[in-house]
Amino acid sequence: MFAQVPDPVGRGFVANLARPGGNITGFTLFELAIATKWLELLKQIAPRVATICIVYDPANSAADFFRREIEASAPSFGVKLSAFAIHTDADVKRAFAVLAGEPNGGLVVLPGPATSIHRDSIVAQAARHRLPAVYPFSYFAKAGGLASYGVDHIDLFRRAASYVDCILKGEKPGDLPVQQADKFELVINLKTVKTLGIELPVSLLARTDEVIE
Repeated sequence: MFAQVPDPVGRGFVANLARPGGNITGFTLFELAIATKWLELLKQIAPRVATICIVYDPANSAADFFRREIEASAPSFGVKLSAFAIHTDADVKRAFAVLAGEPNGGLVVLPGPATSIHRDSIVAQAARHRLPAVYPFSYFAKAGGLASYGVDHIDLFRRAASYVDCILKGEKPGDLPVQQADKFELVINLKTVKTLGIELPVSLLARTDEVIE
């Protein structure tokens, strides 16, 4: 059983979400539409952002899906895009050196092993160049990142445990529908907000799940 797969059908794990078949089922980590939410959140926080860099891990197959979603949405937000693949800290520094030369820049960091491993470097470079950034997991915001929007992992694993119980009681995994994440959390780091001199909309703060002071 899986609990953190962003596109189980596209990756060939299951035939479809309602009737996965075979001997596997589980819970998806992200819906692709969340990529537009990351873009929307960045524009809400920093309306003047005109150039957005997508920082991604090319080893994560879901990155291409998220990038395409953002590219499709970008015209409606009036922004131009660039993208940088991250393998090492040196890649992070190169990406930010380019982005820092663009006026009104910002970034959206996509989920992936490399972006998580190098999160401290990404967050530090964003702070150094005073760039607003949106991240996929709360631990980025807790490490000093400006804001994150993503799945509540604890809730996801709690729900996965209920499926384990069903399977141990005799139900076939292939008969249990793949369920999508339905609990998301918005986290904002107010210290970083103040450092960047950003004035957050009251409506955004009102729907924030966690504020880091």
